[in-house]
Amino acid sequence: MKIIYCANVRMPTEKAHGIQIMKTCEALVACGYEVELLVPDRKTSIPEDAFSYYGVSQTFSIRRLQVMDTVSFGTVGFYAETLSFSWAVRKYLGSASFDLLYSRDELVLRFQTPPYVWESHTGAWSSVARVVAERAKRMIVISQGLKDFYIARGVSAEKICVAHDGVDLEAFAHPESKEVARTRLGLPQDASIAMYIGRLDGWKGIDTFLEASAHMKDIQCVIIGGEPHQVEELSRRYPQVRFLGAHPYRALANNMAAADVLVLPNTGKDEISVSFTSPLKLFAYMTSGIPIVASDLPSIREVVDDTAAYLVPPDDAHALADGIQKAIAGGNARAEEARTRVVEYSWKRRVERIMA
Repeated sequence: MKIIYCANVRMPTEKAHGIQIMKTCEALVACGYEVELLVPDRKTSIPEDAFSYYGVSQTFSIRRLQVMDTVSFGTVGFYAETLSFSWAVRKYLGSASFDLLYSRDELVLRFQTPPYVWESHTGAWSSVARVVAERAKRMIVISQGLKDFYIARGVSAEKICVAHDGVDLEAFAHPESKEVARTRLGLPQDASIAMYIGRLDGWKGIDTFLEASAHMKDIQCVIIGGEPHQVEELSRRYPQVRFLGAHPYRALANNMAAADVLVLPNTGKDEISVSFTSPLKLFAYMTSGIPIVASDLPSIREVVDDTAAYLVPPDDAHALADGIQKAIAGGNARAEEARTRVVEYSWKRRVERIMA
């Protein structure tokens, strides 16, 4: 079976969806499918090719379609680029040989001819999303909360498959030592370190972690990620926090090794965060054997509970600080439970569930 995956994203991109798309394509090939990834030919600030940037084997092809690269012009520019890409995809598919079209982009699928599979991540339910949900051969969602959302809006439960996000277990199997990781990152060897890795905007809850840092005098808070202007601004506002900037995804396992606690402070004020998300960083954290402190939200509890992580009320800096301190003092029992469970969340197992 040949699968064409179309994704209206810059490739590579610093955003997590780039990882998810590339790893899904790699896993599809590992399960015996032929895969071609269609992306728009847009400018990216990352000089590396997508395969090396994400540490993905070059077992599938990436085809870049010519588009109007107008996303930087705001909403109008985004829709112009999306329309441009949608028609480029339609034109390409008209002469391509394939068995199944797969995409996360309902705006792109709206212009394509079924059969196709729509993978939804955010609870989209516009007039476009309704048409795509009706026409889709199957819908893939990344949480039970998302499945419940679509069932409540009339989509057949039998049509929807829940497939949480995943992780490449082999890529995270042999991280460097804590001492080597701290030396490389310029972090103190004798400090207790609470680390957050990821973007610094949206519903990630980073403000709660930054506020919590003021309540932990004996713990060094470290953040890896963020745009340069965000890092510069937040470094001035929170001098007690170490901001290390963005690092390539392939360095994630080694960067996590420098931490004593890994933090996932998602907000409880956004429906995506509360019910819909399946955070890639959670699965990466679970491979590390390092205690996890995360917001106590339904989306998080679909994957871990109090035996595998320290769950704290969201948007509560004092509770987060207390949870981090308990995690440092509490040993590795929960971290080892998390590492046992994460085996069920490999990218290959995810694809096997989807294709079944």
